Amino acid sequence: MGVAAMGADPLSEKAAMMRESLQKSQTITDKVVTILGSFDHRLSALETAMRPTQIRTHSIRKAHENIDKTLKSAEVILAQFDLARQAEAKILRGPHEDLESYLEAIDQLRKNIHFFSSSKGFKSTEGVLNHANGLLTKAISKLEDEFKQQLTSYSKPVEPERLFDCLPNSLRPSGSPGKHGDSSGNHHPHNHSEHPNPDLETAVYTPPTLIPPRVLPLLHDLAVQMVQAGQRQQLVKIYRDSRSSVLEESLRKLGVEKLSKEDVQKMQWEVLEAKIGNWIHYMRIAVKLLFAGERKVCDQLFDGFDSLSDQCFSEVTIGSVLMLLSFGEAIARSKRSPEKLFVLLDMYEIMRELHSEIETIFKGKACAEIRESASSLTKRLAQTAQETFGDFEVAVEKDATKTAVLDGTVHPLTSYVINYVKFLFDYQSTLKQLFQEFENGGESGSQLASVTMQIMQALQTNLDGKSKQYKDLSLTHLFLMNNIHYMVRSVRRSEAKDLLGDDWVQRHRRIVQQHANQYKRICWGKILQCLTIQGLTSSGGGSSVGGDGGNSSGVSRALVKDRFKIFNMQFEELHQKQSQWTVPDTELRESLRLAVAEVLLPAYRSFVKRFGPLVENGKNPQKYIRFSAEDLERMLGEFFEGKTLNEPKR
Repeated sequence: MGVAAMGADPLSEKAAMMRESLQKSQTITDKVVTILGSFDHRLSALETAMRPTQIRTHSIRKAHENIDKTLKSAEVILAQFDLARQAEAKILRGPHEDLESYLEAIDQLRKNIHFFSSSKGFKSTEGVLNHANGLLTKAISKLEDEFKQQLTSYSKPVEPERLFDCLPNSLRPSGSPGKHGDSSGNHHPHNHSEHPNPDLETAVYTPPTLIPPRVLPLLHDLAVQMVQAGQRQQLVKIYRDSRSSVLEESLRKLGVEKLSKEDVQKMQWEVLEAKIGNWIHYMRIAVKLLFAGERKVCDQLFDGFDSLSDQCFSEVTIGSVLMLLSFGEAIARSKRSPEKLFVLLDMYEIMRELHSEIETIFKGKACAEIRESASSLTKRLAQTAQETFGDFEVAVEKDATKTAVLDGTVHPLTSYVINYVKFLFDYQSTLKQLFQEFENGGESGSQLASVTMQIMQALQTNLDGKSKQYKDLSLTHLFLMNNIHYMVRSVRRSEAKDLLGDDWVQRHRRIVQQHANQYKRICWGKILQCLTIQGLTSSGGGSSVGGDGGNSSGVSRALVKDRFKIFNMQFEELHQKQSQWTVPDTELRESLRLAVAEVLLPAYRSFVKRFGPLVENGKNPQKYIRFSAEDLERMLGEFFEGKTLNEPKR
């Protein structure tokens, strides 16, 4: 127990100490709370006392801020008035002294108008705006005059020599077109080539500078101001009136004429052909140089206004374009004739060549009519060319010219048709394009071959008819031999051989040989009968020939003399007549002479050897045996030379 009592006393002491400490802490806390409460009361009283002062201070600050804002607004307004006065002074001086400052002044005036329009509370806003708008109207009017004056002063026609310098060397004419006939590079059939010049394919056309580059930015700024002022249509009118007349004058100087359909129809073909050649050249120059140059000017001058650029370009060029295209339309719609086919193909080719450039240069909705007109002409030329091509076959078959070829040589129709066909092969790719456009199904190459064969067959049919004009049947065959040989030889030496094929060539060579054989049979069969033994015996029986080839018993001397006389007469008649006939091809002529000599000379030698002694032993043997075999050979060498009657013999 004693130990327990001793342990409890220290704990009690500690508890008492803790209670004492807690009481002191509570007392301190209460005192602090009392002090803080006193501070809060004092602060509230102070805040209440300061509130009127704070209100006055805030009012003063707001007043100062309002004064600052008012001063700043006044400064801005005064600055706008000052800028407006400066702009007005520049505008009143006009654009001639300093165009750039004039344009800056207009921009400033617009800003002033915008400023005062948005400051409706300003007492004099309406008066200021009226004055500024009136000034702007005057400024824009002066601007229009300046734009017109600047554009007109720098718009000059392009001389032909400048245009020619922009062409590739191979297309530069030796003389001025329109003044020296063909010097402008006409495209006639004999000048055309199916294989294009590689230099032309890579040729660079450099459009001429129509307006100095240093002027374009200034004109652009003037145009922008006019558009912003709502003067777009006036801008278009000024631009069109200035540039279109200059473009037309450039074309006129080049040689372009405004021709109606009636004018075209009245022209002689030679004159019209030259004008078509010029037109092809003009189209290339107009599209690749003049129109391309105009497009470049429009794009730079109206940069940022695509639709405006297209509209101005269209209105400037449409008159010139339609003038050029109308000539093409007049040709395409004129009366068809075979000689026009090649120029139609030339015209079709240039339109196809320029197609992509026309589509690019005349872009946009505003130029749709021009693109459509060019496309329509291309189709019309293609259609007319195809119809003319078809007409040619019919014309060949039905050609009824009565021009007689007395010597049996190649008929003009044959050489014309063959040359025509050879020229056609210079346009193979173009013709194939036509067939692709207008024919349904089939390869264009085979269609061209088929049409060519039809033309050749039409020619043969016509020649068969013409050959019947000859009373001498042997001349009929000589005529057909000459003409078909000419056809075969021409085909073999041209690209037509690849299209018509070896079968056609071989078949017609056999026809030539058949006519040659018919000529020999009809012409020489009768005279060769004179050199046979038949009918020489007085009793009508056979005759025997001695081993030495001498006279035969039972042969009538009188009959032998008659045979020689008949032979002489017939041969002289043939010589006189057929030395006037013609086989123009040297190889064929020699071949035909040789074929005749191979049958005539051996027969004649044999006859003279057998029966000559009967005549030589009588009176005047030279009266009957007038020719030696060598004489006949020499005289055969004069056959088919086409000599006239009064020409001396060789």
